[in-house]
Amino acid sequence: MMRDLETQMAESIQGFHLPRYGELPAVGLYLEQVTSLINQLLAPLEDVTLTSSMISNYVKYRMIGRPTKRLYQREQVAELIFIAVAKNVLSLDNLKRALRIQRDNYEVVVAYDYFCEELENLLAVVFGFKDQPDPVGKENTEQKRMLENLITAVSHQVYLDKYFAALENED
Repeated sequence: MMRDLETQMAESIQGFHLPRYGELPAVGLYLEQVTSLINQLLAPLEDVTLTSSMISNYVKYRMIGRPTKRLYQREQVAELIFIAVAKNVLSLDNLKRALRIQRDNYEVVVAYDYFCEELENLLAVVFGFKDQPDPVGKENTEQKRMLENLITAVSHQVYLDKYFAALENED
């Protein structure tokens, strides 16, 4: 039973890939399009979703920039993907701090691409596709360690959510 459960969980996450910054839409997207895109990209993580009202609140709380003529640009989409993933393990205040830390130390393209690569890397370890994480990035800064720990927490949260959901489905 346990092996089948783990196989089922692993299959649900195998091949998970987030588009890198350059692969995100280069044209502006309306709120509903952003919501749909992000939820589709994050669907394999299951409980990681955003609603239009959540996005509007993130703008209101100045966590992301205001859309221009109601259109969200690539940078905002990248930040919203990060927010959607991180909000499951961070309080709103700490999420705001994490965004500020990353913005103060890295360009969005660098921070986002690192985030994507490390998330895929650590999910592969947590779900048993590989024994150790691959080294990601060249620097060894406190900001990178913070983000790595955040992604580790997210990866374990995704595993636990999938585990208990699979158990529930067996009952």
